[in-house]
Amino acid sequence: MLKDIPELRVEDIALAIVPDLRIDTEPNEFTIWDVFLINLKKQPIHKVLVSSKGYGSLQGEEVKTSVLRHFIEELEPMSAALVEPIDREVFGLNNEYWVSFYVGKTIYDKKYLFLPESIMVDNFSLIPVLNKTGVMIK
Repeated sequence: MLKDIPELRVEDIALAIVPDLRIDTEPNEFTIWDVFLINLKKQPIHKVLVSSKGYGSLQGEEVKTSVLRHFIEELEPMSAALVEPIDREVFGLNNEYWVSFYVGKTIYDKKYLFLPESIMVDNFSLIPVLNKTGVMIK
């Protein structure tokens, strides 16, 4: 029965999109951005699979990006891993990330969705672990 299936909540796992500040540009002109998976837990997570895609409407035309999959064997507590670079051209789309991982022998998964135009300097905050500014979903 459905009541017998445990409800497993993903906590202390975040996704952040941050600009690469090694390039000297104006804040709204950042060209290179990176997506990071952040483990804020006190234990490692294992066999992490991150699936990413973009979809939505750009200039009145429906657009879908390719689905990309990334595997991270282990992510230590209070650490981050680079998932992928992301082009600012897709910031007008929904950018969806499905994250699945193990803690011990239990599997967890969660969808993270960056809405169109949400990845902007006005929405920046300090990203824990990275000590950089960017947009984060927890």
